[in-house]
Amino acid sequence: MITAHETAALLPDPERLRAHLRALAVLDATIGDDPRFCQYTFDAAWGPGVEAALMDNGSGDDYAVLFTSAGVLIRGFDHESRMSPYGTDDEQLWPGLVDDVPTALRPLLDEPAFHDEGVDVLRATVCLWRETGDTAWRTGSALAFPAGSEDPDGSGFLFRLLTDRSPEAVQAHFEDYYERPVPLDAVRHVLAGHPLTPAITATLNPPVEQVGRDGG
Repeated sequence: MITAHETAALLPDPERLRAHLRALAVLDATIGDDPRFCQYTFDAAWGPGVEAALMDNGSGDDYAVLFTSAGVLIRGFDHESRMSPYGTDDEQLWPGLVDDVPTALRPLLDEPAFHDEGVDVLRATVCLWRETGDTAWRTGSALAFPAGSEDPDGSGFLFRLLTDRSPEAVQAHFEDYYERPVPLDAVRHVLAGHPLTPAITATLNPPVEQVGRDGG
């Protein structure tokens, strides 16, 4: 079973996580032809003193990683998870999901973007955090996960490119999503934090050759 507890052990420190998320956003924006269909974005001015890395797969699943001076908060939502508040009669969060979130990070849970219109509940099935100065990622200590699922809170599905940050995993994801080859060397270049040069851009998103340009 993969849960937030296993995910917490596989996440890198906040600075490396931030760099990786920025790289995913750069890759998505460069490989794709239309920003409306990018799954990964990074907003360095998302709010006062808050940077946000966002993922939305367009199918009802999303997450946000919020970077602040007080620490980092990760909120994720898997719409098929049995831990979804929409799976309960009274639309309540799963017991223990956010009870242990530190005081300094709790205001981030009130962000309107994480609450669906007309529903007074956080859209979340998984929550992790790491306060500044802490040495490990945390999640609810009293969480009890529903039986019968290998990924009950959706963390394995949502954060697969955060726990497996290899160029090969990232390449496979974007090749599957955009349904075309993505050069591994270019993926490695961006993940390593190197500048996005015109040559790398052209490699990741080659110009479409004009059909019939020679009269064929």
